[in-house]
Amino acid sequence: MDIKKILAEFVASFIPNTVSRNKWRGLLRYGPVRAFKLWQNLKRDNTPPTYYLACCAIIKNEGTYIEEWIEYHKKMGVEKFYIYDNESTDNILEVLAPYIKAGLVEYIYWEGVKQQLPAYEHCLEKRRLESRWIAFFDLDEFIVPLKDKTIPDFLKRFENFAAVEINWLVYGSGGAQKREEGGGMERFKHHSLSNHVLNRHIKSIVDPRRVASFIGSHEATRLCGRAADSHGKTFNRIFWKREPQLDVIRVNHYAVKSYEEFLEKRVKGDARAKSYFVRSYDYFNKYDLNDIKES
Repeated sequence: MDIKKILAEFVASFIPNTVSRNKWRGLLRYGPVRAFKLWQNLKRDNTPPTYYLACCAIIKNEGTYIEEWIEYHKKMGVEKFYIYDNESTDNILEVLAPYIKAGLVEYIYWEGVKQQLPAYEHCLEKRRLESRWIAFFDLDEFIVPLKDKTIPDFLKRFENFAAVEINWLVYGSGGAQKREEGGGMERFKHHSLSNHVLNRHIKSIVDPRRVASFIGSHEATRLCGRAADSHGKTFNRIFWKREPQLDVIRVNHYAVKSYEEFLEKRVKGDARAKSYFVRSYDYFNKYDLNDIKES
């Protein structure tokens, strides 16, 4: 652990409120002087964004799934995708080629282990002026607005905030053993109870001019401004201590899909891990939640 992280953890340990603690942990890891200079530069920069909503994701061997994910979110209002390819060995470039040619996808080959947060920081540093909002989420996650036609329609109400935190809704296998034809949203209709503890997890859509980096894969380090939940309210408790909000917008999290697809996923590793590893079978049991079937 480097000196900034050691200092961040030491100082944060004295802050009782978890939201404030995480904010200062993130700023200290980023570097207070660096954060102040960035904030000052951004206040003076009036460059108009090219896009209203972009998306950043780090992927590995997602050639089977990425077309559905892009097409769905394009319909939901995402105008640009920053795709960080963490050493894929499948046909991902072939699948992405028409999107890259059309300018919808910016493809970045990204090497190494434990690279999710470095990729997110690179995206913010290089592309923070290009988009009014950037959503940071994974290929097994689909943002579903329930009260609005598109994600930008939802975000229009949040322009005074630096970040919006949106809860998961975890989907199970529905008993499927084998991969079948069709997209994941079409195939998997069983999900957890709304108040399941896993649904307390959130993913963030951020104003890239008001955040510095990410604390973890879920929360952004804010330079200024407040974060809001999906009801437009600020909060003083960390996400895992708040009840899930799934009535306005949610992130459908297809964590396991069929058992066959889970077996493929478990050997790909995790972009947050310090070294290559194989997911345990307990992961399937934990996320295979099939309490409610959608009509």
